[in-house]
Amino acid sequence: MTESTAARKPRRSAGSKAAGTTGTKAGTDAKRTTGTKRTTSTTRTAAKKGSETELVQLLTPEGERVGTAANSAYAEYASYVADITPDELRGLYRDMVLTRRFDAEATALQRQGELGLWASLLGQEAAQIGSGRATREDDYVFPTYREHGVAWCRGVDPTNLLGMFRGVNNGGWDPNSNNFHLYTIVIGSQALHATGYAMGVAKDGADSGVIAYFGDGASSQGDVSEAFNFAAVYNAPVVFFCQNNQWAISESNEKQTRVPLYQRAQGFGFPGVRVDGNDVLASLAVTRWALDRARRGEGPALIEAYTYRMGAHTTSDDPSRYRHDDERAAWEAKDPILRLRRFLESANHADEGFFAELEAESETLGKRVREVVRAMPDPDRFAIFEHAYADGHALVDEERAQFAAYQASFADAEGV
Repeated sequence: MTESTAARKPRRSAGSKAAGTTGTKAGTDAKRTTGTKRTTSTTRTAAKKGSETELVQLLTPEGERVGTAANSAYAEYASYVADITPDELRGLYRDMVLTRRFDAEATALQRQGELGLWASLLGQEAAQIGSGRATREDDYVFPTYREHGVAWCRGVDPTNLLGMFRGVNNGGWDPNSNNFHLYTIVIGSQALHATGYAMGVAKDGADSGVIAYFGDGASSQGDVSEAFNFAAVYNAPVVFFCQNNQWAISESNEKQTRVPLYQRAQGFGFPGVRVDGNDVLASLAVTRWALDRARRGEGPALIEAYTYRMGAHTTSDDPSRYRHDDERAAWEAKDPILRLRRFLESANHADEGFFAELEAESETLGKRVREVVRAMPDPDRFAIFEHAYADGHALVDEERAQFAAYQASFADAEGV
């Protein structure tokens, strides 16, 4: 696994930054309280001001750094990436390029019949790499089934992500090795898992944070609302990271919510921020801010990464049935990888040699992914019928027999 560590930085100690958008510094000696809700004016102010924040952007689609001036509305967030080095910027770019290549290879392998399904992250690389690189090693991550970029940041070998989609295992990695939970298929349930885990972190007195990923469609699930409420009441050190990619399969935002998603946090009593999800610097900065305040005992925060799913929901989906090509074209102009490349080139932080070397590394990664997947065993096609009932079931036996006959028909056809 050739996972980049260039974007990782020495972490700020607790209390080294002001609390989010409050404009006042939180007391560094404040103790996390267990089972009680903080109702300080600082927390209320953060919730109010954070909910009023518009789209936080530090890097424009043209590759221009913005929001760094002292009087900028986003200066507080920008301070979290003010000292980022050219090497770290190249590391972020490398992460996004290799993650996109891995994703494209997985999509191709599904089309070739090597995987049963694949959920692409195409277009969401900046949201995932930026937020993933904001985490510390002792933080814990609860993903959905699309966080391939976050898995990369946490040091999970990308080939380990593919076993589940091939049907040969239930995950393929030990969650405790990287503090990265197994992929969650049930929509929204991981928000409750993350909140419960964060409540345990608080009870243990640790200063680590927890981050839960979900999509805009999952925000309509009751589990997410319950997680918001528990996290707020118990002041859990959890960051809710919603990747709003505009479509919950075929349902657009307009059919999901009447208000911007980040504003929902205000009703639960904690801050919400909308960030340009195609801006890796803004995603990195805002997530660092949210995790820092969580570790200081200031409770949860909601980040809405405003981005776009350029591909299909999964490889079983056909997005041309419900959205127009011109919509995708408009978002392609905001491509997160092209955006950072423009900045690297304009600032003379990378030359053609760097990009050529990265292209070669990308090819090597693609080849390794193909080889590993094709070396995986074929899934047991009859495993689905096992352990459904402890003592067996007549209906399951009947379905197994029907499926066996169906499989045998292919062998008969090949023998003709």
